[in-house]
Amino acid sequence: MVNYKELGFKAGLEIHQQLDIKKLFCDCPSLVNDPNEEFYIVKRKLNITEGESGKEDVAARYELSKNKTFFYQAKKTSSCLVELDEEPPHRINEQAIKIALQVCKLLNAKIVSEIVFMRKIVLDGSNVSGFQRTALIGRNGHINTSKGKVSIPTVYLEEEAAKKINENNESVTYSLDRLGVALLEISTAAELMDAEYVKESASIIGMILRSLEKVKRGIGSIRQDVNLSIKGSPRIELKGFQDLRSMTKVIENEVERLLKEKDKVPHVRKVEPNLTSTYLRPMPGAARMYPETDVPIFEVSEKLVDSIKIPELISERAVNFEKKYGINPQYALEIVKGNLPFDYYAEKYKIDPKIIAHSLIEIPKELKKRFNFSEELKKEDFDFIFENLEKKKINNEALLDILYELGKGNKIDLNKYSSLSLNEIEVEVKKTIKENPGVSVNGLMGDLMKKFKGRVDGKLVISLIKRFKNE
Repeated sequence: MVNYKELGFKAGLEIHQQLDIKKLFCDCPSLVNDPNEEFYIVKRKLNITEGESGKEDVAARYELSKNKTFFYQAKKTSSCLVELDEEPPHRINEQAIKIALQVCKLLNAKIVSEIVFMRKIVLDGSNVSGFQRTALIGRNGHINTSKGKVSIPTVYLEEEAAKKINENNESVTYSLDRLGVALLEISTAAELMDAEYVKESASIIGMILRSLEKVKRGIGSIRQDVNLSIKGSPRIELKGFQDLRSMTKVIENEVERLLKEKDKVPHVRKVEPNLTSTYLRPMPGAARMYPETDVPIFEVSEKLVDSIKIPELISERAVNFEKKYGINPQYALEIVKGNLPFDYYAEKYKIDPKIIAHSLIEIPKELKKRFNFSEELKKEDFDFIFENLEKKKINNEALLDILYELGKGNKIDLNKYSSLSLNEIEVEVKKTIKENPGVSVNGLMGDLMKKFKGRVDGKLVISLIKRFKNE
């Protein structure tokens, strides 16, 4: 068990979130992948530029020392001359600015009066130009956690990098469909004193970001980097977290590595699939920044700031679902996080909202677990079961079987799932008990539910078993 307090552990987060809008400096769509379009290839070699301080950045110099050639796969549907660095950036995407201002308000951050873009030197080939455009949008914010406030020193709006396709000792190949996508970068102060605190803070910021309409979702659309240190060690940046569930273990492993290896200089490490880390490059510094002369300063007026509406948070929406429909908190949270059309069905059909929630959340999981079900259930599939449930043509015990058949594209014979009379159920229960002396209530229940195939209510069956078994 790691004693974080005794080790003098402290950490901070950098959260990167892609926006689901057009790219930051052109009208290209923010596609992550367009497999139907052919690509052409562009070749580049990069060189170093001095930063604003007149010095060369150590991380940029390290990347340049590898002397690699970079190849870029470009597609007309998702990249243009701006991404190829053959044309100046177009006018800033004002939708991206408005979303960034929303985030600042949600994070209680002070919004800047002028948005001034800078160039950040990047020589690993992930930017064709050799730099990334980035601008400060807000500062001195905070989030509330179970352990108190966590400071948010900065909120940045910047360009996403190109996606690496493959790499060898001489070259790297990138895809340009991701380059230039609008990206938010949110940093916390180094106030997180244990691994669970890091994870909780990342989860809260992620929840805030997912509360916005125009953020990308899915693997790779949000990334977390952790900056950490222990007493006597330099700062280490861990890059590449994709899953919050692994964050605590990765941090524990890194602390153990620091205790054994006793690093002397700050550097950046890559999080590996086995939850360890490997050396990536030296820690970049202020020397990598210099002014962007191709993008005009954007004035942030009070009128613009006042016009920015704060969206309802996922956590707030979940509480409202819970109160309105009487469903449990976990179901409410999953409905909101998954953007499930629960309220549509709950308003349309006069059936128990708990059944609707269970059908939308649990039945797809059960189908995948029991039958390795990979088909996607459609809106009309759920309309079919809820409509017939409302008309009492089926009962909720039949929902899983019917959705399985619908998902497979099979025609449904409702006669197979029509409810049995009480007398029919009682006769079958008595018969099964008689034929299986000594079998437990649960065993009898399993056998009977297989026979009834969703045509009876499970609570009724188990009550009859207990009654007749004791006669």
